[in-house]
Amino acid sequence: MCTLKLGRYFAFIFICFAIIHGIVAGSSYDIQPTLGCVPSIYVAVQYSAFFFYPILVGFLPIVIASSFSILAYHNVRHIVRRQLPIVRRKLDKQITAMVLMRVIIFVCLVLPYVTYRIYTVNFPTSRIMPMAYAISRLIQAIITSIYITNFVVNFYIFIIFSPRFRRQVKLVLGNI
Repeated sequence: MCTLKLGRYFAFIFICFAIIHGIVAGSSYDIQPTLGCVPSIYVAVQYSAFFFYPILVGFLPIVIASSFSILAYHNVRHIVRRQLPIVRRKLDKQITAMVLMRVIIFVCLVLPYVTYRIYTVNFPTSRIMPMAYAISRLIQAIITSIYITNFVVNFYIFIIFSPRFRRQVKLVLGNI
């Protein structure tokens, strides 16, 4: 249903949207000595709390990733009925298992970050209360670290679920 030309148009539109969104959102933040970098306009606070973090960072990526993983799983279930070589079927099942695990881990790592960011946008902690501020920063560091592991976890999922990938890693590491 999608051609390469249409895909390029969509990519261009999404890149333009991301640039414009970043400029507008970045210009609505202000640096305050007691709170740090916070949205300075009431509309920006409402936007962050009710649209940006829940929808753009949380719900939309989770729904898209889950939908495509379910479609991949459904597609692999129907591969058994087609006349494909056994090796191809085995590789398709293997990649589907990796995609499903990737989506589950993605959801588990993104939800705490989104929840915490919505909370901190609505209830910022001031530096006037040092203990509460320190606890807030510690929780933020832990949750941000968990969120960042989302981008690293692919390698480990591939190592766990793919014997072929394990062989390739052993071959590469053996040569080094």
